[in-house]
Amino acid sequence: MSITLIITIITCLVSYQCFNNRALFTKLQHSPYAEVRNNEYYRMISSGFVHGSWMHLGINMFVFYQFGGIIERYFVSESLFGEMWGRINFVALYFLAIIVGDIPTFIKHKNNHLFASVGASGAVSAIMFVYILFDPWEKIYLYGIIGIPGILAAFAYVGYSTYASKNSNDNIDHLAHLWGAIFGFVFAIMLKPALLPRFMDMFTQGLPF
Repeated sequence: MSITLIITIITCLVSYQCFNNRALFTKLQHSPYAEVRNNEYYRMISSGFVHGSWMHLGINMFVFYQFGGIIERYFVSESLFGEMWGRINFVALYFLAIIVGDIPTFIKHKNNHLFASVGASGAVSAIMFVYILFDPWEKIYLYGIIGIPGILAAFAYVGYSTYASKNSNDNIDHLAHLWGAIFGFVFAIMLKPALLPRFMDMFTQGLPF
């Protein structure tokens, strides 16, 4: 069984339990105020397994399962990391992305008892940006229909997340999206620096001029 499938199943089970248990939902969500006051730093990981709605869960897990499976296979390929280290690095990528995605809101809202967030969006964003690192011009299909080159989708995503983090009041942790994406890109390059010149070559070759 793949790591991607295991994470997907666990996330769905935990989220389902939280849908039916508000106390558990509150205990696992990312709450900077509670993390500081009560030393409940486990929330910076547990929040990645909790979602606010079936739609929130469905979108995140659908995207993760699609792209995570591809990235996991890349990681375990002999030319990249090999099976054992590939799986270890893939797990590290996912869990560290959850934590890194939560750090900006932790700093911003550590004195705000009203702020809380949930979701695996930071980790899912990291997975998507590693996918773009491997093949920047491969199309990402929105709603399974509209094909957009990954690198263009990446720029649009970063731009929107930056704007929304400053101007939106929708209770979505856009900073987690943004920093999870950046972390995923940088993390993969740190593991294998040769990926950066490879990415640059593929990027420039795909330019229309």
